[in-house]
Amino acid sequence: MPADTAAESLARLAAERVDHRFKGLPPDADGLTVGALAAQRRNLFTGGFATPVLALSAERLEHNLRLMETYAARHGLAFAPHGKTSMAPQLFRRQIEHGAWGITLAVPHQVRVARAFGVRRVFLANELVDAAALRWISTELDADPDFRFVCYVDSVRGVELMDAALRGAARPLDVVVELAAGEGARTGVRTEAECAAVADAVAATRTLRLAGVAGYEGEVPQADPERVTAWLRRLVALAADFDQAGRFTGLDEIVVSAGGSAWFDAVADVFAEIPELSRPVLKLLRSGAYVSHDDGHYRKLTPFNRVPEEGALEPAFRLWTQVVSRPSAEQAFVNSGKRDAAYDLDLPFAQVIRRDGAERPATGVTVTALSDQHAWLSTTPEADLEVGDWVGLGLSHPCTSFDKWQLIPVAEADGTVVDYVRTFF
Repeated sequence: MPADTAAESLARLAAERVDHRFKGLPPDADGLTVGALAAQRRNLFTGGFATPVLALSAERLEHNLRLMETYAARHGLAFAPHGKTSMAPQLFRRQIEHGAWGITLAVPHQVRVARAFGVRRVFLANELVDAAALRWISTELDADPDFRFVCYVDSVRGVELMDAALRGAARPLDVVVELAAGEGARTGVRTEAECAAVADAVAATRTLRLAGVAGYEGEVPQADPERVTAWLRRLVALAADFDQAGRFTGLDEIVVSAGGSAWFDAVADVFAEIPELSRPVLKLLRSGAYVSHDDGHYRKLTPFNRVPEEGALEPAFRLWTQVVSRPSAEQAFVNSGKRDAAYDLDLPFAQVIRRDGAERPATGVTVTALSDQHAWLSTTPEADLEVGDWVGLGLSHPCTSFDKWQLIPVAEADGTVVDYVRTFF
């Protein structure tokens, strides 16, 4: 897609009308375009927003984008952040503006979203065997010489299905052999001998081209630095063996890719050891959760805890809810639940309370359970909480936070809303 068309697609998001589809937005904004509402720079707390409402911190979002741009550049890594985290084309664009090589995705629908908004490089971290999706991607490749698409293969059968679906394509589809993270791990080829068999199957087709090797170290069983490093070295050795065997023909570069959000420091260390191969190596990191980070799972797991001298990500999400019931001194309920907050890894965390424009720590307040539309709060005697108070909740796991909100306000530290992020799940 030409750059001007991509810009037009993003501009159309600002022309979308605000209405009942978008929860949390001011009811009196119905009928305004998103761009017009953003231009009003309403305040999240006094501008008519209704609870519950999820907001992104403008400052922390920018900080995280800059930090990972700097980190990747410092370590000589190309970066294709996993877009399934946000499924937000506006954030895809900002990630690319901050140096990303392209966007990683997981399923064909996500690729269609990315292409609709002009993403020119896509790494699909999955084996794609759906014939209709393969034919569509082939059409995209044939129509756009600037479109680069790479996906996993992890079986001879998968190669056969891909080949059958792509017969007649003008451009071969680039694939990387996925090395499994170990026995019992999620996907991927279990042994190096099987990897060679899959590579041979690719070489026997005219529709596919072997572009490199890849995998996901986050699936290493009982992951720790030693086990993750050992697996990453297997991946690098596989690339070197394939290269020595002459498997990477007709390439400008060899793709070696790994890297979720929990072990990218190990990826950086091991990828720095990649020996000189017959062609330049695209060392492709794929971490995605960094863009918003979180207050739970990734706050505990982020590699920056191990290398604090490299910087620190900042949690950018906060879910604002309101106390709607205070039935006893030990219990309260707010008006957000499973429909609004991620809960697959951790429950939300009560962080701050707002009353009459003043904000203070949520001392003595703990989220203990979620119903569909309520969070259950346990309160100690020191908790000063009343019906009507706003409670700011931190969330765990960005990937299941973005998907509950179609239009997310981006607010500055004083509450001024400067933008709205549209998601497509």
